[in-house]
Amino acid sequence: MKPKIVSWNVCGLNEVEKHLRIQHLLREWKVDIVCLQETKLKLIIRKIVRSIWSSNYVDWVYLPASGASGGVVVMWDRLVVEKVDNQIGRYMVACSFRRVSDGFLWTFAGVYGPNLDVDRRLLWDELVGVHCWWELPWCIEGDFNVA
Repeated sequence: MKPKIVSWNVCGLNEVEKHLRIQHLLREWKVDIVCLQETKLKLIIRKIVRSIWSSNYVDWVYLPASGASGGVVVMWDRLVVEKVDNQIGRYMVACSFRRVSDGFLWTFAGVYGPNLDVDRRLLWDELVGVHCWWELPWCIEGDFNVA
C-alpha cells in the first residue's frame, strides 16, 4: 500500500477555525502523511497536532517559523509509516520512513523555500545533503516560493 500524502501551504495555523477545516479535509481525504508549510508557528505541540489530525497514532516533526513567517510541519500515521530518522534544515523537514506493511525505506522532504533568490542556493544545498545522507528513494513536496 502506497501512503497518501497531502502537501499544503496553509498561510498560518493561528486560527482554530482553520484547524477544524484542515481536520475535516484530512478525514475526508484519508491521508497518511501531511506536510503543512508556512505554519507561522514557533512551537508545535501535541494539542495543536491533535486539533488538526485527531488520530491517536499521529506523530510529527517541525521546523519552527522565523518571526511571523515560514515554518513546516510533517505529520504521519504511525500505523502506515514509522520514522527512522529526521533532519531539520533552514527551509525543510526531512524524514526517512519505513513503510509498516512491507518495510520499504524511503525519504520524504517537506519544503518552504526562501522568498529571496539569493537564498535559494541554501535550500538546494540542504536537499542535496539529505539525498547524500540517506541515499534512499524520496519524495519532495512543498512550497518552493518560485514564480
